[in-house]
Amino acid sequence: MDTIALGRSDLRVTPICLGTMTFGEQVDEATAHAILDRALERGIDFLDTAEMYSVPPRPETYGATETILGRWFASRPGARGKVVLATKVAGPSRDGRGWIRGGSPNLTAEDIVRAADDSLRRLQTDVIDLYQLHWPVRNVPAFGAIYYDPAREKEGLSSIHEQLEGFSRLVKAGKVRAIGLSNETPYGVHEFVRLAEQHGLPRVATVQNVYCLVSRAVDNGLDETLHRLGVPLLAYSPLAFGLLTGKYDASGIAGPDAPKGARIASYESVRQQRWGRPDALAAARRYNALARDHGLTPTQLALAFCYTRWSVASTIIGVTSVAQLDEDIDAWGTQLSPEVLAEIDRIRWENRDPAA
Repeated sequence: MDTIALGRSDLRVTPICLGTMTFGEQVDEATAHAILDRALERGIDFLDTAEMYSVPPRPETYGATETILGRWFASRPGARGKVVLATKVAGPSRDGRGWIRGGSPNLTAEDIVRAADDSLRRLQTDVIDLYQLHWPVRNVPAFGAIYYDPAREKEGLSSIHEQLEGFSRLVKAGKVRAIGLSNETPYGVHEFVRLAEQHGLPRVATVQNVYCLVSRAVDNGLDETLHRLGVPLLAYSPLAFGLLTGKYDASGIAGPDAPKGARIASYESVRQQRWGRPDALAAARRYNALARDHGLTPTQLALAFCYTRWSVASTIIGVTSVAQLDEDIDAWGTQLSPEVLAEIDRIRWENRDPAA
């Protein structure tokens, strides 16, 4: 597959990115290294991680995924030079995560610099190719929340300008090549770009947001923002935490009949967010049935939808085995007919975005 440019940066990546948040929780280190080896063998040159991984986040596994990646780089001479490496600095503490910067409600420029240095150490590398802000510092609806609430505004938080100053220090020091955002809104993207251009600070190269058949909030205005500003989308959760693989169609996501070992079946905190909504599973079942009616697997339909969207630069896949990795890569090249695309839009019109 051809590589594509990430916005106005000098980074070029494959249109499939290997996400690694399962490494260190569902996936042990030996299996993680085997998955990484296979991804490289299959031509995938884009890796995404974060300081707070693995998921679900807890003190015992904070930084574990970056550490696993670092040991893979150290044990595979030359591997680091073959991949574009993306990681993220966690935003302000959510849900009582006091082990990340002491649970601070803020993220200063100095915090960003220190976090990057810690990630570089764990990753055993001297440069991060794409350094992303995992979620906004300011008050925004995110992770399943759909309404902005002015009453939740807080005083004293670092400004977007200050955050850009922190990223700028890292770029000037040669520790970061390009910067990106995640879980961001149209307003946030515009402000980051406006302030960067106004003050000569690093311009964001990408935005990493959830995007899949049951969660297409990107198509409600953020898509225009990204297109007009030249900031491409990195789509995460293209399989909706497994809802769009068909594995929960018969059993549901919880209870004794739920598939054993599946992430959403095991993590109560995840089920309480967007992926656990009954409406999300109901919509996923309709998309999965559509796939089967047209001779596709649910996974093929869901991934082909992301792989072929004009707004998506690279789709981030998360796997727990080499077999899953191969299945997701093999879906590349699947074409969806006009009839299937029309039916996808019809289902969305009737269900909207239940996992937005």
